[in-house]
Amino acid sequence: MRIAFVGKGGSGKTTLSALFSRHLARSGAPVLAVDGDINQHLAEALGHDGDDLDAPPLGAHVADIKDYLRGSNPRVTSREAMVKTTPPGRGSRLLRLLGDDELHARHVRRVGDVPLMVTGEFDESDLGVACYHSKLGGVELYLNHLVDGPGEYVVVDMTAGADAFASGLFTRFDVTFLVAEPTRKGVSVYRQYRDHAREFGIRIAVIGNKVTGEDDLLFLKEHVGEDLLTHLVHSSWVRAAEQGRDEGDLGGLGGLEPHNRHALTILREAVDSHPRDWSALHRHAVEFHLRNARSWANEATGLDLTAQVDPDFVPGPASLA
Repeated sequence: MRIAFVGKGGSGKTTLSALFSRHLARSGAPVLAVDGDINQHLAEALGHDGDDLDAPPLGAHVADIKDYLRGSNPRVTSREAMVKTTPPGRGSRLLRLLGDDELHARHVRRVGDVPLMVTGEFDESDLGVACYHSKLGGVELYLNHLVDGPGEYVVVDMTAGADAFASGLFTRFDVTFLVAEPTRKGVSVYRQYRDHAREFGIRIAVIGNKVTGEDDLLFLKEHVGEDLLTHLVHSSWVRAAEQGRDEGDLGGLGGLEPHNRHALTILREAVDSHPRDWSALHRHAVEFHLRNARSWANEATGLDLTAQVDPDFVPGPASLA
């Protein structure tokens, strides 16, 4: 199952991404966390402290990723002919979550119990010449070619705000958790996501965060309604971890407040109750590929990239055969 965490900057989405990933990992479930935010802080939120993580960023190796994933697909003749939205077809290399392949071997590093991939930072060399979403191309290609099964989880910390809708990546998930503070700014991002998501049938559930009392909860219920799945209260345990203070069991989740631990359980139940619709997932991938091909990619490559869609490709576990 694929889960995105979104929300306005400062809402706590990175913290929630890390907590949920650790919650899954501690249960023994296969989980991969992906830092897809323009501000790369997920490793720190997972507990990394000290030297560089030494995880080669996906954004710096998109050409190599394309070469690997296109495999022997006759519809994708070169890395130059492959764009971030190119869907898999017969002959493409498909991935199993955390499988024994060169992509996972190169890009995944463990932070505590959680395997992590990063997109890479948007640095000074990118200013004026690149869009951050170009770095997310590796994530989109990865998810397009991933055949993950029940009980397996990919948790992606997305870039803040409605900017996450600037690419088709937002359609690559089974559920999107929108982290909202009980403020007018906090719920304004929810309205933007709700309106965009309805157009594509994207499932959104709201997580209230930094709730301090009944008034905060009533505010969220008034503005979010039935989309409010659960909420978390202020956590002194999380604050201690963020400040590097030893409050006991910071490497695990035992010190997390009971209400907040229960909220993580509710998130997992919500994810597990929504079975994968492989047809819809592939249909969205094809739709956004055709949009990109006609709007810019055909002109950029000098090719008709609509021909990359394989009408006889069957998505899902059957494709592994």
